[in-house]
Amino acid sequence: MKPKIFIDGQEGTTGLQIYDRLKNRDDIVLLPIGDSKRKDVSERKKMINKADLVFLCLPDAAARESAALVENDKTRFIDASTAHRTHKDWVYGFPELSKEQRPRIANAQRVANPGCHATGFIAAVFPLIQLSILPLDYPVTCFSFTGYSGGGKTMIRAYEDRPTPEMYAPRLYGLEQRHKHLPEIVYVTGLTRAPVFCPAVDDYYSGMAVTIMLHNDLLDGKPSTEEIREKLADYYEGERFVKVTAELGNGMLESNWGVCTNAMEITVSGNDDSTTVTARFDNLGKGASGAAVQNMNIMLGMNEEDGVNL
Repeated sequence: MKPKIFIDGQEGTTGLQIYDRLKNRDDIVLLPIGDSKRKDVSERKKMINKADLVFLCLPDAAARESAALVENDKTRFIDASTAHRTHKDWVYGFPELSKEQRPRIANAQRVANPGCHATGFIAAVFPLIQLSILPLDYPVTCFSFTGYSGGGKTMIRAYEDRPTPEMYAPRLYGLEQRHKHLPEIVYVTGLTRAPVFCPAVDDYYSGMAVTIMLHNDLLDGKPSTEEIREKLADYYEGERFVKVTAELGNGMLESNWGVCTNAMEITVSGNDDSTTVTARFDNLGKGASGAAVQNMNIMLGMNEEDGVNL
């Protein structure tokens, strides 16, 4: 019997992207809900309890409320919001995190899909900690560049329908160091010192480049840039979606790399006194909807690559 899937919040950016990745698949059944019913709690509750798996594509408070509507032990959840990313009963949905993470996701009832900025940061930092290269108290700094689709429908509308002059240049935000992905970053990596994190948005639709900056002499063992690259490449060896490369020949990394895919490319650059590690991927793909579909495939025992790309 084909598993039944319900997208709670299908009208949002992430929900629409998940729907687009699933709508033509013949190995699942998408449970429809009419526009007039999508905010009807009783109808949504009916769909949630009918489904084998539910995607929560909602604001945090609404995601918590929806998760509480379940009345059976069969329905499984993937939450695309921030609500459950630091909750001990929800498995973190980054399969490449470690060799143990994919089986955890496969057996989970509840999976928290990672945030986009957090995905890039954790992909670089978590392995370096596990490899005893990056101390837990290291003062990490991170700059993260993203397209405007990461801001959802309101920001997309602003950039596409009524842009103001300042929107044609990169804009820094989250300057108060309270970005919503910081708790998730600290929780998953185990860092004892929160990173200094500076995100920026620019006038292009999707794609992102998340860069951490390191002083090699402050790292354990004082590794060279090449040693860091080799260690990360070994860590991700065999992964379908995450690849590690050396600095590109032209010395530039565009932040709209890999759009419409679930791929991530981690580039390690530097001069052996200092190193930058940059994770590039689609904020709507590996940073959101593509990752959610990948997690669904794992949870349902399906081919991990099915439907993750557009």
